[in-house]
Amino acid sequence: RGTGRAGTAEEREPEAEKETGGKRAVEPAVKKSEGIRREMRLSRGRKTAKHKAIQYYDEERSWPVEWMCKSLEVSRSGYYKWLKHEKTDEEKENEQIAQLVGEYDERFNHTLGYRRMTGYMNRLNQKQYGEKRIYRIMKMMGIRSVIRKKAKKYQHCEPEMVAENILKRDFYAGRPNEKWATDVTEFKWYEGGKIRKLYLSAILDLYDRSIVSYSISSRNDNLLVFDTFEKAIRANPDAKPIFHSDRGFQYTSKVFQTKLTNQGMTPSASRVGHCIDNGPTEGFWGIVKAEMYYLHRFESKAELITSITDFIQYYNEGRYQARFGFKAPNEVRREALASEKPVQYPIPENKRIQRYKEKYSA
Repeated sequence: RGTGRAGTAEEREPEAEKETGGKRAVEPAVKKSEGIRREMRLSRGRKTAKHKAIQYYDEERSWPVEWMCKSLEVSRSGYYKWLKHEKTDEEKENEQIAQLVGEYDERFNHTLGYRRMTGYMNRLNQKQYGEKRIYRIMKMMGIRSVIRKKAKKYQHCEPEMVAENILKRDFYAGRPNEKWATDVTEFKWYEGGKIRKLYLSAILDLYDRSIVSYSISSRNDNLLVFDTFEKAIRANPDAKPIFHSDRGFQYTSKVFQTKLTNQGMTPSASRVGHCIDNGPTEGFWGIVKAEMYYLHRFESKAELITSITDFIQYYNEGRYQARFGFKAPNEVRREALASEKPVQYPIPENKRIQRYKEKYSA
């Protein structure tokens, strides 16, 4: 393989040693080469990475094959046998999976971890890929979901009326409109050097985790919450759920409590300092911000409103959830409303929440 190259293998060996810092430095040099790292783990071969490295440095740097084989402790004959081998069906399928993983990672704004990536790929391609296989390929490609930022703390205000914590962190519901949870969250957008704020109020159904209604405003006031509530009632006029919120001033006002009573709803409120009492809504805020908001810098109010609206539409209709057999929230809701006996979806045990309850439960 050395025909036509300047110098013999013996002459090129000191040059390669000088470039890598000695024979023992060959393997670290292999790991730094981006060109080979993308492919070397798609095969389950024990020495595939070393063979890929030898091929790369032979073709790109003209390093002596015999010297590299000796340094990496692989046989020269084994390397040339590997060069001539044909890809197995598994290797070919892994390459196809890797291509899909890259496409889905871009399509869903880098928000899919290996579990959701597996679910999406299996549903959209009618496959039965295992989570470990997808995890291995994602790790090889350096793909992972975006990391969520910690939420800020908010100031406490004195409530006019306080409801008991009726929900008591029992987030399971056996049918739509049995339990609703609500909250308000804040977003920021930039107008030149000034920071502007936008507020989103939403009501979430604990059966299917769908967004029943939402409103967006530049002011975090009673009108924002009242408007969200009225939208939910117009869409579900006969609903009489347990209505859970935090102790924000809008929810503890006499006017809002009267609205709940007139509708026949049972008010429930989180305890002070226990945001996990409203865990599903807090979780939804985390999803919105991790998968949409934190990925962009918004330069206009209209742009941010459009992004929030589009994401909620995607969340309700196209964001599949493992708990529901990778169905979207509104799919589950429509099926349940059309059935006399809605499908039951038990909530998997969350060990982190269990530890929290053991530590902080009153």
